[in-house]
Amino acid sequence: MEQVVKPHHPIASSAGFVLVHVAAVAGAIWMGWSWTGFALAVGLYYLRMFFVTAGYHRYFAHRTFKTSRAFQAVLAFMAETSVQKGVLWWSAHHRTHHKYSDTPMDVHSPRQRGLWWSHVGWIVSTRYRSFDAGKVPDLVRYPELVWLNKHWAVPAVAFAAACFGFGGLHGLLWGFFVSTVLLWHGTFTINSLSHVIGRRRYATTDDSRNNAVLAVITMGEGWHNNHHHYQSSANQGFFWWEVDMSYYLLRGLAAVGIVWDLRKPPRKVLANEPEGAPTVLDPPAVGVRRAA
Repeated sequence: MEQVVKPHHPIASSAGFVLVHVAAVAGAIWMGWSWTGFALAVGLYYLRMFFVTAGYHRYFAHRTFKTSRAFQAVLAFMAETSVQKGVLWWSAHHRTHHKYSDTPMDVHSPRQRGLWWSHVGWIVSTRYRSFDAGKVPDLVRYPELVWLNKHWAVPAVAFAAACFGFGGLHGLLWGFFVSTVLLWHGTFTINSLSHVIGRRRYATTDDSRNNAVLAVITMGEGWHNNHHHYQSSANQGFFWWEVDMSYYLLRGLAAVGIVWDLRKPPRKVLANEPEGAPTVLDPPAVGVRRAA
């Protein structure tokens, strides 16, 4: 049975989305260009991009590795500093995208509704402000994730406050507003451009493509055709020449025991032989280790 859950924060509206853009552009004009500020924006862009890719995407949406319950909460909190709505909302809609990728029921297909819709239109549309909790039964059993999803503005506001506390208006502008706008559009290129521009190694049923430039921008997410071919893999760069910074960082976390059981595609999948991956819509019961 569909369990529709509605968000509780007005920033989910297109007005909030537009205002953040206005604040970033107007603030940069008012305060003037700053190489230090730009470096801060890029640094915090990649910090939060890692939690979007490794947290929202590879862990919560696809369950491609395991971790403790404590670090699971850290992944959710830090991912929500990206201001891309709640962890349950993000995961539920992403699983729907994979089930119906580039069909009329896909939530953000450029084939169906155009590039602009797939990039930003769907995320500010009132049509998708709710989510089906039945799509994420493995996640809703954790009260802390339910709380974070309901109050997803809290991590974002805390992050903005930290930027202001450490850097004043300069830190708030570049560390939060400019960095967030860059992060939004960097993330959204995977919904839009990764289904339009690039090469197709695998004959998936959708338009997913591999794009090396987008892989650099998104810490490995640009190997999108690889990902749609085998969704259960923690690495999306399948071969050594396919740079996947998120996976390298996950390997580092695995080396010190923070995450474990990172899945990789079997040899038959890499060779494109007939053997598929388990569907993301039936995620395994991935247990988490409770913090002591």
